[in-house]
Order: sequence, then C-alpha cells, then structure tokens
Amino acid sequence: MSLTIIGILILMTLVLVLLVLEVIPIDVLGIGLLLALWLTGYVDATEAVAGFSNKAVLTVAVMFVLSQALVKTGVLEKLAQYFIELERKKKWLGIGLFLVSTSFFSGFINNVAAVAILIPVAIQMATQFRISPSKLLLPLSYAAIYGGTITLIGTSTNLLVSSVGETHGLKPLGMFEFFPLGVIFLAVGSLYNLLVLPRLLPSRAPVSTLVGKYHMSRYLTEFKIDEDSPLVGSNCREKHVNEKYEITVLAIIRDGIQVTADIGNMILRSGDILLTKGGLENFVKFHQQEKVLALSDVKLSEKELLAGDNVLVEGLLGPESTLAGKTLSDLDFRRKYRAFVLAIGRRGMTLKQKIAHIRLQFADTLLMLMPADRILEMRDDPDLIILQHHEIDMRKKKIRWLAVLIIPTVMIVAALGFVDILAAALLGMFILLVTHHISTREAYASINWPVIVFVAAFIPFGTAMENSGATQLIGNSITGAAAMFPEKMVPYALLSMLYLVTSMTTNIISNNAAAIVLTPIAIAAANVLGVDSRPLVFTICFAASASFMTPIGYKTNLMVYGLGKYRFMDFVKAGGPLNLIFWILASVLIPVFWPF
Repeated sequence: MSLTIIGILILMTLVLVLLVLEVIPIDVLGIGLLLALWLTGYVDATEAVAGFSNKAVLTVAVMFVLSQALVKTGVLEKLAQYFIELERKKKWLGIGLFLVSTSFFSGFINNVAAVAILIPVAIQMATQFRISPSKLLLPLSYAAIYGGTITLIGTSTNLLVSSVGETHGLKPLGMFEFFPLGVIFLAVGSLYNLLVLPRLLPSRAPVSTLVGKYHMSRYLTEFKIDEDSPLVGSNCREKHVNEKYEITVLAIIRDGIQVTADIGNMILRSGDILLTKGGLENFVKFHQQEKVLALSDVKLSEKELLAGDNVLVEGLLGPESTLAGKTLSDLDFRRKYRAFVLAIGRRGMTLKQKIAHIRLQFADTLLMLMPADRILEMRDDPDLIILQHHEIDMRKKKIRWLAVLIIPTVMIVAALGFVDILAAALLGMFILLVTHHISTREAYASINWPVIVFVAAFIPFGTAMENSGATQLIGNSITGAAAMFPEKMVPYALLSMLYLVTSMTTNIISNNAAAIVLTPIAIAAANVLGVDSRPLVFTICFAASASFMTPIGYKTNLMVYGLGKYRFMDFVKAGGPLNLIFWILASVLIPVFWPF
C-alpha cells in the first residue's frame, strides 16, 4: 500500500472521528478538509472548488427555497388540522394517516422542514389522547426519513449519488425511478411504525409541568427584601446581582402586582418580593450578604411563576435558526424577545447554570418565561419552533396554490425529460420570486448554508480518494470478500455487503458524507466484477437514508431526541430491527428492480 493511499485513509479516519465528536461545525470541517486535500496535492485547484459548482449541490440549495415556499403556504398545517379532527373519532387511523402523509410530503420537500412543522402537532396529539410523546416523535422522524427515498429530490443524498454517478459516465437517476422500492419501504416502515414501534419505545409519561420536566424546582425561589437590606433604595443593575451572585431576577412583586419590564433599573423597596433563578449555593450567598428573607423552604411553584400575564413556553432551535452558534448573552436574548431563558435542553440533558454563555446548537430546546402576548409573535419567528400553545387556525389564511403546485410541476417536467432537474427547480424558484410568493430575503434564509458548504467542500474528498487509488483498493477488498460466495452469487453478496456497510456508516456520520465516500467505491467494485453499477448506486441511495439506530445519524432524529426524553439505547432498540428489515428487503429487491 502506497504512502499516498495511507495518507488519504488517515485523513478519512480523522474526518470521520471529528464528524462523530462534533467538536467542529460541519461547514468549518468541510473547508478544513478541502484545504488539507488541496495543500497536500491530493486535488488540484479546479478539483478543489468543483463542489461549489456541482449540479447536485446547487439543486439541493434551490430545493430548500422551494420547500420553504410550500411550508409558507400553511398547507401542512391545514392537513395537520384534518388529522387532529379525525383523531377525535378514530385515534389510530388519524395517527396512521398523519405518519403516512409525513412520508409522502418528505418525498416532495425537505424532510427536516416537514418534521419541524409537524413536531408541535405530534405533541398536541399525544397530549390530547394522553399518550407519551415518546410514542409519536420517533415514528414521526422515521416516517420522514424513509419517505425521502421515494423520489430523486426526497433527500439530498439521492441527488448527490446521482451527480457522482454522472461524473463516472452513468445515466442520471430518474425522478421516480426510486418509487417502486421506495413505496415498499414506506409501506413496511409504516406498518413497523404503527404495530411494532409502540411496543419497543418506552412510555415515558409526560411531566405535567415544564418546571418539572426541566427539574427546575430547586433552581427557582423567592426572596423578600428586609427593611435593613442593602438593596433598599438601589436596583439590581447597580448592585450587580446577576454578576455577583450568578442569579437571575425574573420578576418583582410589589403590592401584589408582578412586574417584569425593566426590572434591572427598578428602585427596590422594603417588602418587595424577588422571583429568582439560580443555584442553591448562590441563593445562600445572596441571602446572607444582601439580608433578604427566603419566604419558605418550599421552592417556587409553576403557579407562582406564572402569576400575572407570564407563560412558560418551550422552544426548539430548528434547522434554519440563526441562533445556533451564538450565546444568549451575544443575542441579548432577554431584551430582544422579552423572555427569560430558564434552562436549555440538549440531547436528554438539562443545562441550568451559566446558560447565558452556552453556545446554542441545532435541536436545543429553551425553557422560556415570557408575557403571554408574545406567543403569537414567537410562533412566526423562524428561529424558534414553539412547542406549546399550538393552535391551528387556517380560517383567516388563504392558501396560495401556485406555491403548492410548483414542486410537483418541477418533478413532472424533469421526470419527462423536458428540462434538467436543476433548470426546472431554478425556473420554479424564479416564478415564486417574481410573483412574490417568497421574498429574496426568505429565500436566502431558507437555505441551510452549513450543509451546502459542507457537501460542496466534501465532494473533492471523493475525487482525492480516486486520485490516490484508495477507492480502487477498497473496491477490490470488498469484491474480494464477496468472492467467497459462489460465482453467480458474488454480485448479490457485494450488493448486500455494501448496503450493510453504508447503513452502519450513515448511522455514525452524516448521510451525505457516507454517500460521497461510498458511491465511487460501489462503482469501482462493479467495474472490478464487470457488472452494471446501477444496482449498487441505488444500494448506496437507499442505505445512506437508513439512519434509524442513532440520534446523530439524521437531523430529524436529533430534533426529537430531547423532546421525547429518549436515551441512546432507545434508538438502537427501535431502529435496529428496522435497519435489519430494510437490509433484507434491499438485498432481495434491488436486483429485481435494477438487474445486474
């Protein structure tokens, strides 16, 4: 094995480790990888920047815009309203149609956007029928994942694999060429979701209050200002209460009236009651040094916390949130949103201390205390998905059907071969922009730029693998392993092995990274055997979307991880059998639909 191949394999291992550990944002990691490949000579200048002009990458970016235009119409909420009404009569029929519809929508639009809209609906369904949200949220994620396999544009992975195939001289993958096997996956996955998954998932009863869910009771208490307290005649800002004691004053009660506006500058009086958030040690320090009286040993209840016009709300950082990567302090969150963040939920953990300086991440949940009149404004904020107070009211909202029809039209025009998929998507976006169905600002904001930059920067890695000979080496190794089977069975064994390797890989790293690395290997292996590479290319497509066993393999899994109070092993137990079922189906049916 040459030093060139050893070097690229070491670099691949390092990148995979960094992807799993998530110590570097994926777009930064992608650019770092691109620079490493370029500066070490694995790719030249043209190859290094080729990803940024790649047709699949540009198509994915445009599809983000088309998806946002469809989401903006409110048609998904309208459909969700129908399911909720149906559920009042036939619960499991409503849930079944809800999940199947999620799958079909995911074949047309970005599935992460679909799940972001439907999570509050799933929570509302769970509350209405007194079942644990854990019974609905993971099925929702799974439905979106396998639903994306029914069309070329259902997931960015399919577009990328098709693009890589084209660079190797293969015919582009058809828009609806995925449908025969995709709809079988959808049918089997839906039955699994409805009949098997509820038995495997834990029924973690929803906590009756958000204070209880975030275990906030011991972090919330109230103090009364004594007449000899140094705070009398001063205010919290001058006394540096937040900085000195690391506690947050949420509200001040004076003469039975709760005040939350500009409380930092409010001159304090004897008898004022401070509603505070902090840690036990900080409470003791505050009590001793400022001579304030702890009203009782009983911590602040949610009822007391919500006195006046305040409400407790849980918000989720969605895929397009501009809050990710910033701290609450950077954002001046309290002033911007007129809301206090009491705690941050992240991957099953609750962060309650020094949260002002914690960098927010995608899929974080924020426990917020805010005035009730802010709810409607917050529900329209693209940065946070409000999970409570979710009332669907479409009576005043007229659906703009042009935006609804654009995506199906793009798909049909491309499928019939009238124009290329990218040209059709660009035309659809242009029509929506000039007819003001979506603004240019909304269009730019809808694109998930970290994903686009990562994929564009990662594409040269596939080129480097081929330039170094690593692709051919790995392809020979896989075909050598498959050669242990009888001669006629070798291509089928190779297909099955590739599916298994890809599905395991995509559960650990991103589906797009797995597809970019493994598609050239699949093509090289087919060339070694002298068989048609198309069955193996479709194998990569379906396997790269089979990310059911971990919360980190797919964004929709990560979105429901904390909300459903899941543990890592919940994904292994629930997703393992589904991965196995899809592996068997793919091994048997892919050679039927795409013969060697």
